[in-house]
Amino acid sequence: MDALTFLRADHESVLGMIESLERGRGFSEAELQDRAHLATSLVIAASQHEAVEEQFFWPAVRRALPDGDELADRALDQEDAGKHLLQRIEDAKVGSRDFEQALTEFIGAIREHIEFEQNQVWPAFGRAQPPAELEELGGKMAAAKKTAPTRPHPTTPSTPGAQKSAGLVGAVADKVRDVFSGRRSHQPPEPPAP
Repeated sequence: MDALTFLRADHESVLGMIESLERGRGFSEAELQDRAHLATSLVIAASQHEAVEEQFFWPAVRRALPDGDELADRALDQEDAGKHLLQRIEDAKVGSRDFEQALTEFIGAIREHIEFEQNQVWPAFGRAQPPAELEELGGKMAAAKKTAPTRPHPTTPSTPGAQKSAGLVGAVADKVRDVFSGRRSHQPPEPPAP
């Protein structure tokens, strides 16, 4: 799968989760439990996605496009802000004021970020990269997602080197914590193949 197809599938999965979270704002015990499960799945999916982009996609954008540094820097600033919101979602009690506020802010921010990527970055990047390179990049990202962190780690730098070293250590710790906490059962499903 090429890089842009891989990223689009992840975006669609995340957008589906946030649409469900927007609709499900009930406060019964069952509704809150469903909302907690979905919020955890969102945190996992978004954390993995951003880590993979930071390792592979944004460095490729920097190399491929004349304005790649500017585009990548803007995207990374958006992603860093998103990680802080994801951490608030992760830490807050579902249904609490802080949870709802962080979730609302994250939903607006992620939609803006996805629009920026898909409408401003992807067209130029897709034209600049040969199909074989897009396929290779997509394969690297798909492989990296399997070992990516499942939590946001907002204090880890968004550089490829930090993600490949500290991100890997964080991912191992996340996966161990996920097994012992039962959080592993909230792993989001793989996005559908295009």
